[in-house]
Amino acid sequence: MSEHIVSKKLYFVIFGALMVLTVLTVWVATIDLGSEKLNTVVALAIAVTKAVLVVLYFMHVRYSSRLTWVVVAGGFLWLIIMVGLTMSDYLTRGFLTYPR
Repeated sequence: MSEHIVSKKLYFVIFGALMVLTVLTVWVATIDLGSEKLNTVVALAIAVTKAVLVVLYFMHVRYSSRLTWVVVAGGFLWLIIMVGLTMSDYLTRGFLTYPR
């Protein structure tokens, strides 16, 4: 099985993108987007973007076999299910009122 050679320039570009996304995450945490829940959704979207970059380039999935792609896709599908269930609980907590 032949290995794909990736240039150092690409690694530095991906690293730079990860640093920019990290700064963007910190910046979004300091501003009010109208709702605390919207800040959480934006922060999670940035985190998923960073995770995809790490998986594709630093874990070499981009140049791997189809079987590796299927396993990674299954992992991301499971992640989407878990985040969806978590967000469905988190976003509906304000709708319930409890008597005192």
